[in-house]
Amino acid sequence: MKIIATSLVALTLPSLALAAELTVETAAGAASLAAQPDKVVAFDLAAIDAIDALGVALAGVPEVSPPAYLAGAMQGVDRVGTLFEPDYEALAVMAPDLIVAGGRSQSVVEPLSAVAPTIDMTIWGGALIEQAKARLATYGEIFERGEAAAELTGALDDKVAAVRDTVADKGDALIVMTNGGKVSAYGAESRFGWMHAALDLPEAHPALDAETHGEAVSFEFIAEVDPDWILVIDRGAAIGQDGEAAQATLDNPLVAGTKAARNDRILYLDSAPLYLAGGGIRSLMGTLDEIETGFSE
Repeated sequence: MKIIATSLVALTLPSLALAAELTVETAAGAASLAAQPDKVVAFDLAAIDAIDALGVALAGVPEVSPPAYLAGAMQGVDRVGTLFEPDYEALAVMAPDLIVAGGRSQSVVEPLSAVAPTIDMTIWGGALIEQAKARLATYGEIFERGEAAAELTGALDDKVAAVRDTVADKGDALIVMTNGGKVSAYGAESRFGWMHAALDLPEAHPALDAETHGEAVSFEFIAEVDPDWILVIDRGAAIGQDGEAAQATLDNPLVAGTKAARNDRILYLDSAPLYLAGGGIRSLMGTLDEIETGFSE
């Protein structure tokens, strides 16, 4: 009987091992990891956004000032270094089951992988909405929250469709980011380009480069493009940096002469969620709400 019992255990072990493994899609392709990890560290604010939205608590996060809506998700959670310089010693002591990195922490995915299983969940570019939904689906698989992930995805799809209808036939737009007294503009393939691509919002100047920090532009450029709408991201405000605010930077005769300014269509977006946690499900929903409200007035 003992021999039979031992044999039965041996037969069940492979199936248990298979059940404990999960293959998921990441920014770097398919990755295998343990299913339903208990102790998880995240080094990306968009990931923290999505994971928290699924009701999953994290064991470690980076030392960073988050957007206000993520403060609760990070309150009381162990800090394990910064986005760019993880505390590898603290991580080794913590021994997490999974580390989620990406975006600003993408460059440390490889060294983090030497400490614990690490996945790259970067979200980037004009197809940001689709990437965000794919990452959310992956988190749903990892944490066995597939139903919750599907509900969030459905809500996002509904919101995108509603905002697309709202902005339809209301003119073109120029997306700009201010940084002190400097201004950059962003096209459809850039980090903020999803606002054009997902919403079918025409570009006021379609020839902009898809640069990480946008294409540096002058106030003369803005006046020449003469957009119907200007969507503004204030980098200084997003990172809590002292300096000239976006409203002050754009308060000049050249910008004031544009159709956007004359028709009160300069929309100052809540910059921290958009700049720091771009691609997070709640970040996206918040920005979409702002655009919907702005284009409805």
